[in-house]
Amino acid sequence: MTTLASGTDTLTRDALAVLQPGFTGTSAPDWLLRRLGEGLTSVGLFGRNITSAAQLAALTAQLRAECDDVLVAIDEEGGDVTRLEVRTGSSYPGNHALGAVDDVELTREVALALGHRLAACGVNLNWAPSADVNSNPGNPVIGVRSFGADTDLVARHTAAYVTGLQAAGVAACTKHFPGHGDTAVDSHHALPRIDADLSVLHARELVPFRAAIAAGSRAVMSAHILVPALDPDRPATLSRRILTGLLREELGYDGLIVTDGMEMQAISATYGIERGSVLAIAAGADAICVGGGLADDETVRRLRDALVSAVRSGELAEERLADAAARVR
Repeated sequence: MTTLASGTDTLTRDALAVLQPGFTGTSAPDWLLRRLGEGLTSVGLFGRNITSAAQLAALTAQLRAECDDVLVAIDEEGGDVTRLEVRTGSSYPGNHALGAVDDVELTREVALALGHRLAACGVNLNWAPSADVNSNPGNPVIGVRSFGADTDLVARHTAAYVTGLQAAGVAACTKHFPGHGDTAVDSHHALPRIDADLSVLHARELVPFRAAIAAGSRAVMSAHILVPALDPDRPATLSRRILTGLLREELGYDGLIVTDGMEMQAISATYGIERGSVLAIAAGADAICVGGGLADDETVRRLRDALVSAVRSGELAEERLADAAARVR
């Protein structure tokens, strides 16, 4: 029998395939290249990894030399949330500005231009757009990252953004499902709660996600929020009712489901990242985003081993992990 550490058996490769880790530095560290050889299929980039377009292109080429179909993901929303231009500020308008102008063709063109820029640097998955309806003016984390407070406006601009970005050959990852707009807490620091009833959620939060799905969004990112009307016990990222029951079965979504960063306090302080990752995959997530703060080989090893152990103990179905890995690939 192949040992866990050898990284050659199918189970271990599948466990690595579902991780989207970050790393520190502007070139790929040896451990990351080694993990790509062992089955890791995705990498997440942040501002700390980027100094220029040429450097970023060299970095992604370095990754592709190890794994030619690696998924290179980034958090590039334009406006306030930029990684490409983290030192100077984005030269692209963010969602709030685009929503204020309310010209869907402009939104599509901005997303297309941003997508071309990402693609030229070797990035092929963007954790954007934010499809959150900013219905709570006191929201500390969405705000100008939203197209606005009007549901229909958010829906049409979300669809336009997805269309433009993907026309450039970069997969969109619409976020934060089932909608992070009506929260008063930042999930980076604690677990937010949305107490809207089911009819409000369907009429408000879910409308832009339906539009994104109809536009063909290749990925959807889950939110670390508790929505008691949908699941009183578990946050969306860890909820089978929300990820499988609502997103997959009710909304008919068949693309990649990516978690928000598992090191965020909403998950790490309540479940821990290993347990959280197992629960997320079991709930229906396909890719575990980790690396905003925890960006090292030890984290990747711990998450890989937690997933393998969960399959071996019967807590996580091997078929579910295999299905998740296949979607990522």
